[in-house]
Amino acid sequence: MTLTKQEKQALIDLANTARQRAYAPYSNYPVGAALRTKTGRIFTGVNVENAAYPQTMCAERVAIFKAVSEGEKEFEVIAIATNNGGSPCGGCRQVMAEFGLDTLVLMADGNGKLIKQTTVKELLPEAFTPEQLGKQVNK
Repeated sequence: MTLTKQEKQALIDLANTARQRAYAPYSNYPVGAALRTKTGRIFTGVNVENAAYPQTMCAERVAIFKAVSEGEKEFEVIAIATNNGGSPCGGCRQVMAEFGLDTLVLMADGNGKLIKQTTVKELLPEAFTPEQLGKQVNK
């Protein structure tokens, strides 16, 4: 899959727009995500923090869960926007791995600048996948 510079920037811009809706009163670290599926649909997500910290949900997982709830399970690319171009947490990496190690991951800062481009496989080498359970999952 090859994305044009304009396509990447459009996803980054959507992630940054979504980031403005994040609920991050504790960390003050708003995160936005924009996920494009293989059918071309786009789902956004934001981090939603909670006073009981473990109940917080990351933007990447919100976008993925929205997509799955709408019947989408095959992803091409996810753009993640933070103040400083931060990387997805381990939990998000594992959830992304469930739906495809080849998914492109774009990390951008709050100014819309692409900081890093990678894949889920590069972010989570030796990922635990359904195949390790001896299962073939119909996605």
